[in-house]
Amino acid sequence: MGKLADETRHAYGLVVTASFGYTCLMFIWFSLPAYLSPIISEMGLTGTQAGVLVGAVPLTYIPLALFSGIIIDRVGPGRSLATGILIYGVAQIGRSIAQGFPSLLAFTLLIGVGATAITFGLPKLVSFLFPPERTGLPSSIYLIGASVGSAGVFSVGRPIFGPLLGGWRPLFFWSGLIAVGYAVIWFAVAWQAGIDDRTAEHDSSFSVDSISHDLGLILSHRELQLIVIIGTMYLFVNHGVQGWLPTILESRGLSPDRAGQTTSVFVAAVAVGILSVPAIADRYSARQAALITCGSITCIGIVGIVLGGVRFLMFAGVVVTGIGVGGLSPLIRAIPPDLDGVGARLTGTAMGFVFSVGEIGGFLGPVLIGTFHEVTGSFIPGLVILSTAGVVVVLAGGALRRMRE
Repeated sequence: MGKLADETRHAYGLVVTASFGYTCLMFIWFSLPAYLSPIISEMGLTGTQAGVLVGAVPLTYIPLALFSGIIIDRVGPGRSLATGILIYGVAQIGRSIAQGFPSLLAFTLLIGVGATAITFGLPKLVSFLFPPERTGLPSSIYLIGASVGSAGVFSVGRPIFGPLLGGWRPLFFWSGLIAVGYAVIWFAVAWQAGIDDRTAEHDSSFSVDSISHDLGLILSHRELQLIVIIGTMYLFVNHGVQGWLPTILESRGLSPDRAGQTTSVFVAAVAVGILSVPAIADRYSARQAALITCGSITCIGIVGIVLGGVRFLMFAGVVVTGIGVGGLSPLIRAIPPDLDGVGARLTGTAMGFVFSVGEIGGFLGPVLIGTFHEVTGSFIPGLVILSTAGVVVVLAGGALRRMRE
């Protein structure tokens, strides 16, 4: 019993340590939305260019996610996570010296390359450290780490650290340098713990037959296809709201600091959803019902943002949307390892499938808001489109529940 408790504590310790890689990633990822207004002004960006920049990291997932998942399933999460952190850290340093839209876009796309290793490496790590029915809490832990990073850049990065360091360029530089340092630390921890040695015995080779077999199984999996639809809608809303909410609020008359702090409220609400929804769903064996509930409240919350101006209804909408989005986040990561034919061995490939398609939504969310604003002069059309994603989640969640009954 004592040995089992020690192993459990060690497993949680590894997840907590690895989660800082997600914290760094999200701080770096959303440092551009946090500074979007001054970057638009300094570089003379159009609304469409700004939307492309905000959606560039999700765009990277579309061609790379499935390939990245296959590699992680075979290499293991230790080296994969370290490599991903190093890549996005170097890219953030590059963004700090970018002189125009093309170079800023190129370095932002490179952040997306590194980000894929984090998105799929962490579920892979959890799938081998914990049995399928116990992946909910560990998944919540690293997603809370992600929320700390995105909330941190809006609540203290933009209003406090940015001015202290001298603007967005120094903030980008130092955050990138910290990530590079952490990549070295995580590699040492993973090597000492023998993480990749433990996963290697479970993984397949890089032969064409092996990869083709795994891809055929994953791409034809009916239940996983529904998770892909839900993941697409989750990313559509999450990136659309986080990418544009500060700018939307500034357009309604809030100061940049207040707009950033309100966006951090959204991220805090996401954290509440991450912690509460999977715990309740696992306790009552109701993951599919939780998906339907989260889709419903996400739709309702966005309607509140649309109608609320800067009044209480808007703030309530931000909170409700965050809880709905936060609940979806761990569920789409915890369900695939529990599906027949997927399990721990193919978790990386399965998550690669979810995000390679899903990040089409992650890219389109910010881009559609920016494009509709440029055409109509209003953010409302883009937000209305985001609200329909909640309805799609409800329908897909209902179909998944019927298939698993």
